[in-house]
Amino acid sequence: MSSSSFGSSEEALPEFNFALSPIPKNPLGEEKYIKTAGALIIGDEILNGKTLDRNSNYFARFCFELGIDLKRIEVIADDEDEIIEASRKMVEKYDFVITSGGIGPTHDDITYASLAKSFKQELSYHAETITRMEELIRQRPSFTKQNEEQRIVRKRMALFPHAAEVLFVASDIWVPVVRLEGKLCVFPGIPSLFQKMLDNLKPFLSLPPPEARPCRLQVFTHLPESSIAPYLTTLQKRVNSEGIRIGSYPLLQRGVYVSLIGADRERVRELAEEVEKELQGRIVT
Repeated sequence: MSSSSFGSSEEALPEFNFALSPIPKNPLGEEKYIKTAGALIIGDEILNGKTLDRNSNYFARFCFELGIDLKRIEVIADDEDEIIEASRKMVEKYDFVITSGGIGPTHDDITYASLAKSFKQELSYHAETITRMEELIRQRPSFTKQNEEQRIVRKRMALFPHAAEVLFVASDIWVPVVRLEGKLCVFPGIPSLFQKMLDNLKPFLSLPPPEARPCRLQVFTHLPESSIAPYLTTLQKRVNSEGIRIGSYPLLQRGVYVSLIGADRERVRELAEEVEKELQGRIVT
């Protein structure tokens, strides 16, 4: 997939001011909000080590900060059967699913076509997406030299499952977020585009209320992990019913970060102070 297809190249880029899509009704139903999420990272280049996946980490932080419980991240090849199987399972299990990658103009960009099959839809060109794409092209000299075959291939980037929602979330990006089944949102794999489009998607999502969003504090201790393990095991059992999660993350020959996550900020702070005292540590976040 060529990044220049989406307007990211060495050419000076023109500024756009495309209209945003109106906010649709909550696809989960009134007064319901997203509780769980899954991510499907698509691309042979991720699996063979050519490209470092940054999008799953960004999505994990996005979910955590908004109080969404990210349950699963899968990395799969540019393979139709795998995309179909994984997308169906995730949509069945989770409230919010994203895919990243495989929506460019080349032969291995098969995400839209595979998802159409997954959810038993035909593919059709989306007129407004083509219009916005053409607006980009008019201001990019490199595109004006394309022949007919290249122009046809380029239009594949506007060939979507026909029943999908097409959400234009950024005024300066022609690429839309395509949403299927009210849950699965399709993103480009280019990290800069992925991040901006994901952030701009927030108004289109039924997000958890602020009080449902978690607090995370960390305590750093120089004690070895084996020395603190019995205490942390007892602590986790004690706070299980409160929905607080305890984790430990060692730094080689330096010490251990102990993470405390929960929705009750005051309770998390209280426990962090206890951990700080018991483990001769200090609260660092």
